[in-house]
Amino acid sequence: MKVHRELVGSLPDFRNAVITIGTFDGVHMGHQKIIAQLKAEALKINGETVIITFHPHPRKIVSSVPGDIKLLNTLAEKIKLLTNAGIDHLVVIPFDHSFANQSADAYINDFLFKYFNPKVIIIGYDHRFGKGRAGDFTLLKQRGMELGFAVNEISEELMNEVVISSTKIRQALLDNEIEVANEFLGYPYFFEGVVIEGNKLGRTIGYPTANLHISSEEKLIPGNGVYAVEIRFPAGNNVPLSSSQEEYPAIAGGGGGSFKGMMNIGLRPTVDGKKRVIEVNIFDFDEQIYGETLCIAIKYYLRGEVKFNGLEELKAQLKTDKEQVAHLLAQQA
Repeated sequence: MKVHRELVGSLPDFRNAVITIGTFDGVHMGHQKIIAQLKAEALKINGETVIITFHPHPRKIVSSVPGDIKLLNTLAEKIKLLTNAGIDHLVVIPFDHSFANQSADAYINDFLFKYFNPKVIIIGYDHRFGKGRAGDFTLLKQRGMELGFAVNEISEELMNEVVISSTKIRQALLDNEIEVANEFLGYPYFFEGVVIEGNKLGRTIGYPTANLHISSEEKLIPGNGVYAVEIRFPAGNNVPLSSSQEEYPAIAGGGGGSFKGMMNIGLRPTVDGKKRVIEVNIFDFDEQIYGETLCIAIKYYLRGEVKFNGLEELKAQLKTDKEQVAHLLAQQA
């Protein structure tokens, strides 16, 4: 997939461009149906598939109360997922007030037609665009007849499925319902973090952890608790990998190798923690990895945070957790 981040001087002459437009946050199973529709239409006319998306999220610019937007994907993650979905071109439009305030006619003439010369545009029945959301499906279809492109509708049923899926995924992740979220996504929910130095308490009780810093403030992090996870070291990291380790699922980026492990998200009440942390115990691994980037795929939720009566009780629980994680991950291998 080719990624384009500028309009002027960046875009190629698309071959029979078949276009859809949206945030595609999560690139979940609902989105996959739209992508299948896009690819099928392109195949009919020997065309190229083009997804237009926006960054930052439009709600951060146009909403009167933007709020604390939490996304299922960073832009880099979305690019990986759409690449794996087999899209030909992703165009990332810098979304700002100037873009948001163009008229509906300008959006069609000076943006869609001028830069993409589409043969087919596939959009939702309720798609709105232009200043004041004045443009709609009917206007775009009318202008398409004048300018020489077709406009196909994504059904109300599918659009509702996309919205419902996104909402359910976000809520499921916050409610520790990992298997529900993963079912709607079609892949294990994942995030990336850089290993930073912690207080090294885990090492003293036999369960060393990699403490992670998540650079994206917009990335949705699941609710507090203990999870069964798989950990990938991206290709290029200086981490020794044995030939017996599985290749990490391509949906999360490919390359490198993977390990099993358990992750805790929370305040660590047994040691009077006051700051939310993300720490991962990587099974059968004992290497110095400060500064490395890890990709964490979340498979199962085990339990909530508990305040134990001392480190020995915590250590005993971690032993039980590790056995349970190993059993769960072995079942789905």
